[in-house]
Order: sequence, then structure tokens, then C-alpha cells
Amino acid sequence: MSALSVVLALVSRVTSVGFRTVARREIERFLRRPKNTFAPPLITNILYFSVFGVILGERIDTINGVPYILFILPGLVVLGTISNAFENASFSIFHGRWNRYIEEALTSPLSYSTMVAGYTVAGAVRGLLVGVLIAIVGAVFTSVGVARPFYLLSFGLVITLLFASIGIVGGLWADDWDDLTMMNQFIIRPLVFFGAVFYSLAELPPLLRTVSLLNPMVYMVNGVRYGFLGQAEVDPNVSLAVLSLLTAALVGVNVTLFRRGYGLTE
Repeated sequence: MSALSVVLALVSRVTSVGFRTVARREIERFLRRPKNTFAPPLITNILYFSVFGVILGERIDTINGVPYILFILPGLVVLGTISNAFENASFSIFHGRWNRYIEEALTSPLSYSTMVAGYTVAGAVRGLLVGVLIAIVGAVFTSVGVARPFYLLSFGLVITLLFASIGIVGGLWADDWDDLTMMNQFIIRPLVFFGAVFYSLAELPPLLRTVSLLNPMVYMVNGVRYGFLGQAEVDPNVSLAVLSLLTAALVGVNVTLFRRGYGLTE
């Protein structure tokens, strides 16, 4: 099959009635519960900007010539977007397994790739909406601009699709709700906090800087920071290419897991 045929096949999946039905159902689900979807990141980031941005920012002043409160904004946007993309996809899959209604989708004429695409895109939409909300909160505390809109949009799409895909894996793997909480609170969030959200890599000793470069969150935070501020400590083009390939590979893994019934059938 030619590359053009593959592209056309993928386009047909994401424009099909089945895809739109799955994605719409999942998007409407979280939109109907704004106090669970949007209130927590709103309140949390008001606290982040108040404590780290205003109070601590008065003492740190600037990093790389950027006001501290503006420097941390991209990292907080990343934290909110990926956490919510992950939570939406993992909750949808696990809740469907828990209450056994996912079996209705599995017995429908929908293809596995269509189902995966629907769950993934819905999770990405939630992540992007939360990211915009956090940026708006940041704009209340400081002047926010977009220096590289193409990179900001590209990284936003890639990282939300990536973590929605990771959420699907988590939803299939988890045996109970605690497993999902553990993945988000004890794996994803710590990696983000050590991903140069609140500090510059240049401030680290050489050994810690090298170790930090093994953390994939560093490339996500720097990519989004490049979109907002026009400066990054790692090459945004390389980061975007690697993250895009990783996302595509993980989507393929999810389709394979659905086809094999991993976590879906007892």
C-alpha cells in the first residue's frame, strides 16, 4: 500500500460517522461536568501563579531575560494539558470496562482504529481546552504573547494526542481506580515538575542537566515555551519530530491492543 493510500485511509477514519459519534459522546461527557473538568485546573493554577509567579517571582525576578511568572506559564500549560488529556482517555476506557458498556462499542460495526481515534481526539480536545484556560488565567497575572504560533499549536496538538494515547493504555492496563491515580499523580506530574517548568536547564550542574535531558517532559515544556516566548534550550524541531513519531507509534499500539482485546475481554 502506498503512502498516499495510508493517508487517505486515515483521513477516511477520522471523517467517518463512527468517529464523529465516539468523539462527540466523549466530548459531551466532560463538557456536561464543568465542575470536574475545568474548575480543578482553574483553582490549582490560580494558586500556582499566585504563589510561584507573584510571591516567589518577586524574589527571582527574571530567567533568561524573561519575567519569572511568564517563564513558568508554558510549563503550567503543559502540566494541565497532558494531565487532562490522560485523565479523559483513561477514565473513559476504564469506566467503560468497569461498567461493561464498552462491550457495546466492541460489538458495533466500528473499526478498532475508529474507536481509538475517537477516544484519542476527545482526550486531546479536553487537554487543549484546559491549556487555553490556564493561559487565560496566566494572562490575568502577566502579559502573555505568542511568539511562534505554529510551534505552539503543533506542540499542543502532539502532546495532547500523545497523552490521550497514554491514557488509553492506562485505561486498558489498570485493575482499579487507584492505578490510574498512581500513574497521573506519581509518574506524570513529578516528571513534569522535573521537566524545567520552574527553572532553567542552564542553572543545573552539568550532570543534572544531562540527566534532565532523559526526561521527555523537558522537550514538551521547552517546545511550548518556544511557542509562547520564542526561546528554548533544546531544538524545537527535533523535539517536535520525535514526539510526533512517538505519538504515531503509540496510536498504532493502541489499535493493536484493541484488536487483541487486551484489557477489554476477560
